[in-house]
Amino acid sequence: MYNDKSVGVVIPAHNEEAFVGRVIETLPEYVDRVYAVDDCSTDGTWAEIQRHAERANRTHRENATLADGGATFGGVVEPIRHETNHGRGGAVKTGYHHALDDGIDVVAVMDADGQMNPDMLARIVEPVAEGRADYAKGTRLLHRDRKQMSGWRFFGNSLLTYLTKISSGYWKMSDPQNGFTAIAGTALARIDIDGLYDDYGFLNDMLTTLNIHRFRVIDVSHPAVYGNEESGIRYSTFVPRLSLLLARNFVRRLVLRYVVHDFHPLILLYFIGIASVVTGALGGLFTLGTLLGSGMGFVRGALSILLVVVGVVALALGMAYDLQTNEGLRVGQHENPEADGIGWEDR
Repeated sequence: MYNDKSVGVVIPAHNEEAFVGRVIETLPEYVDRVYAVDDCSTDGTWAEIQRHAERANRTHRENATLADGGATFGGVVEPIRHETNHGRGGAVKTGYHHALDDGIDVVAVMDADGQMNPDMLARIVEPVAEGRADYAKGTRLLHRDRKQMSGWRFFGNSLLTYLTKISSGYWKMSDPQNGFTAIAGTALARIDIDGLYDDYGFLNDMLTTLNIHRFRVIDVSHPAVYGNEESGIRYSTFVPRLSLLLARNFVRRLVLRYVVHDFHPLILLYFIGIASVVTGALGGLFTLGTLLGSGMGFVRGALSILLVVVGVVALALGMAYDLQTNEGLRVGQHENPEADGIGWEDR
């Protein structure tokens, strides 16, 4: 229990036999349930999960702490195995369903690769347990130790952050690919879990879904931890798929938030902006290819430029209204990296 709220932790794992056991055994004592989901691993991940689950559950039954020279997590661990690979998001979704069935108040997610420091879990759980936010997510981009992140990874993460801001409507959120999260059980119960994306775009899809339901989200800074683990992301397929997902979610959010659930004139600004930019760009390319140098080409070229300018202005105004409309869904940020776990301040 944390602040009188039950806490569950979902640990999605795929080929993480070297790390998953350590993640389980170092979880804090206030965690009530652990859902360790082996997503059809081909190594010894499932055996490691079973071994550490048996140890933790035995310790829980005996109400004692047993370990090889130290303390071991003694909560209840539920080992779950997928017979087919569902993707990182699919594994989290399975854990979410089990947590809902158990009536857990706060459901956190920690990856099995050891990149998420269990000492930081209190930072993620606290604002949700206190009712200050419906969803808390970690961010490595605000922490003083972000230099541990490679330059290429930092650039890619920053670019995805900007694109996800536009898609999700959480304009002041950062590090959307960070899977260190916690969600209130009441919020989780209102979401169509099965409809969420299964693969690595799950986190981006979750943010858009949260925005559609107008849930409050908070960013929590924590240090990046990188060791010998290897990323399972294949960027040649990840980038195109995620780009399509973000574009689809952007349209879905606008339609549901500003047409179906309520009407807001910013939808017109977005429509005019996108239509003007696309029409102007296509008109400009046509002019360059067929009418360049003629009087008619000059006129069409000028009109194309005007359309692009009008479109850019309309998009900027739409984004400004969008940011203002979603301002109330931003709770704040924890930006005190010197703190040892607790302490929140609104910015």
